[in-house]
Amino acid sequence: MTYCFEQGPIRPPSEARSLLLRLTRNCPWNRCTFCPVYKGARFSVRPVEHVKKDIDLVHKYIRTLHLIAGRSGRISRTALNRIAAAADSPELPALYAAHHWLYRGRMRSVFLQDANSLVMKPHLLKEVLGYLTMRFPSVERITSYARSHTIARIEDSDLLALRHAGLNRLHVGLESGSDEILSLVHKGATREIHIQAGRKVKRAGIELSEYYMPGLGGNAHYQKHALESADALNRINPDFIRLRTLAIPASAPLYEEYSAGRFDKCSEAAVARELLLFLESLDGITSYVVSDHVLNLFPELEGRLPADKPRMTGIVRAFLEMERERQIMYQAGRRLGVFGCLADMDQPDKFAAAREACAQYGITAENADEMATELMQQFI
Repeated sequence: MTYCFEQGPIRPPSEARSLLLRLTRNCPWNRCTFCPVYKGARFSVRPVEHVKKDIDLVHKYIRTLHLIAGRSGRISRTALNRIAAAADSPELPALYAAHHWLYRGRMRSVFLQDANSLVMKPHLLKEVLGYLTMRFPSVERITSYARSHTIARIEDSDLLALRHAGLNRLHVGLESGSDEILSLVHKGATREIHIQAGRKVKRAGIELSEYYMPGLGGNAHYQKHALESADALNRINPDFIRLRTLAIPASAPLYEEYSAGRFDKCSEAAVARELLLFLESLDGITSYVVSDHVLNLFPELEGRLPADKPRMTGIVRAFLEMERERQIMYQAGRRLGVFGCLADMDQPDKFAAAREACAQYGITAENADEMATELMQQFI
């Protein structure tokens, strides 16, 4: 198999400064109806020797960049272009990955790609982790996506060995704690498998981020989605609960259901109502809630449970208690980048800009949610 340096298409927002190290290509499940990524692409595991070559190339260019930077610790665009001009063309992605990691990430974190690195045999993944930490002893965090179904099948001893080898955070797509909704969207995991896998990760001492997808149950199942998801997370107590509002791009299989009228998509106000019920139902856990995605209506919804729960629920209540005209103003302003959070509505210049945008684009109560849907497509 011919070698080339590789990096996959996605990573969590929290890994924006990480080195992206590709262990597998695409997704071994790839049937979730809400997900537009990897569709039509074949899954494969990269050879360990190819992954090691990726690490070696990044190491090579980190050393080169250090030498060029000298005592200043910085490197100019001109100097970077000179290095690029002298490099072999296939190695250029490794150079730019090294530059990004060195100057934005300070070589502190690595994200293992693609959708489920834990599908790699434990002894091979351990070998990669060992080589990575040997080459880059400065790394403090190594993270990966993982499916609950995969985690549930890994021996506790193997998961513990991976943690000792350097894997210290996993991102898992719970999406919903309702078996009915999980089945409808072809998630490939049940509620109990999610809970079992989440607890297993926690026992191994690995940090756990679980994702909840507001809106995934549609109008028909919003209460079940909120209540059963909160209950599942209460039983797991993950380190992080990350919010990812449902969007339905044309490339996602769910789009066909939505277009045909078989999936009744929630309005943004309905999503907020569901989100409030979800937050109110989180109980007895110490998770940190994070709203770190551009699709979310309330990016300021962040805090530690239980102490910050009243403040977070207060944000959503404030939106729901607004007159419809102000809700529309916030929706438009948020989706157009005028408002960064709900409190920005109190700034006269930003409020005026949002009002002007609504007038310019003809945004009204009748088309506000349609507009929001269209704008959200641009960020996927």
